[in-house]
Amino acid sequence: MEKIRRASHAGSWYTDNSKRLAEELDGWLREAGLPKSPEVRGVIAPHAGYSYSGRAAAYAFGNIDPTSISRVFLLGPSHHYYTPKCALSTATVYKTPIGDLPLDLEDEAEHSMEMHLPYLAKVFEGHLIKIVPILVGAVNAENEAMYGRLFAKYVDDPSNFFSVSSDFCHWGSRYLRSGLIYLTDTWPPDKLLTECMHQLFIQPVSHISSCVFGVRFNYMHYDKKHGVIHKSIEALDKMGMDIIETGDPDAFKKYLLEYDNTICGRHPISVFLHMLGNCSTKIKIKFLRYEQSSQCKTKRDSSVSYASAAAKVDA
Repeated sequence: MEKIRRASHAGSWYTDNSKRLAEELDGWLREAGLPKSPEVRGVIAPHAGYSYSGRAAAYAFGNIDPTSISRVFLLGPSHHYYTPKCALSTATVYKTPIGDLPLDLEDEAEHSMEMHLPYLAKVFEGHLIKIVPILVGAVNAENEAMYGRLFAKYVDDPSNFFSVSSDFCHWGSRYLRSGLIYLTDTWPPDKLLTECMHQLFIQPVSHISSCVFGVRFNYMHYDKKHGVIHKSIEALDKMGMDIIETGDPDAFKKYLLEYDNTICGRHPISVFLHMLGNCSTKIKIKFLRYEQSSQCKTKRDSSVSYASAAAKVDA
C-alpha cells in the first residue's frame, strides 16, 4: 500500500502553487547560471524558507546533470525527533507541488529534507529517480565515521547522488549555543525537551548517567577584529566552509568543538565527509555561494547563514 509523505511546508515555507513554484525555481537556477556536470556527485544546500534561502540553494542544485543519476541519497538533520542514530523513512512517496518523488525504501514536521525536494523534482524533471531519505540524528563522532564507511561504496557508483541539508550560523538572542545539556543514549526525552535539544544541537554522551538541563545561553559569538557583527559571522562560517573543503572530518569536529558554530547539519556534513574519505573516487567539495538572511549590526539583531557547495570528482 502506498504511503505518502505530504508536503507539509508547502504554502508556508514555499508556495504551494505549482506554476509559481516552478517559475521561482527556474528563475533562481537560470540566475545562478552554472554549467551542469556529470562529475558533480553531491551538494550541500540550505533548508530554510525559499524567500530566505531559495536563491542560495540554486548554486548547489544548478550543478546537477540528471542524465546518469537514478538514486538520490538525501541526508538531513532532525529538528523535531531525537535519535542518536540515522533513520530511514517508512513513506513510499514524497509529494511536492511540482511532482512526486518515489522512495527506494516519516516525520511530517521535519523540514530539513523537504526543502530540498522541490529543487530535486525540478532538476530531475523527466528523469526516473528514487529518493533515499536519511534522517541523521545526534550521532556521536564514532558513529559518524561508521556511517561514513557504510555509505562510502554508494559514492563510487556514479548513478548515485548525495544531497546534504544544512544551514550555517544561527546568530542572535533567539538561537541557543551547544554543549550545555547532556543526556545518555537511553534517556527518553519528552517532546518539549526534544525541541530544546535540537535547538541546542545536542549530542548524546555515554559517560554521563543523567540529564543536565536548564542552562540556556544565546549564540552570539563576535570577534571584533572583523568589524561589524555580520562580518564576524561571515568569517566564522567561512572558516568552517574552508575546513569542509579540505574533506577532513576530524578538523571539522575540532572547529565545531572550539567555536560551537550553530551549523544545524553538522552531523549530515560529518557523515558525508567520512563517506568521501572512505570511497575509492576522489571527490572535492567547493562552496559556490554564501548568504545571510540579514546583516546583524547590533546584539538585538539575528540572522541565519546559507552556504551552497558542490562535491565534484577531482581527476
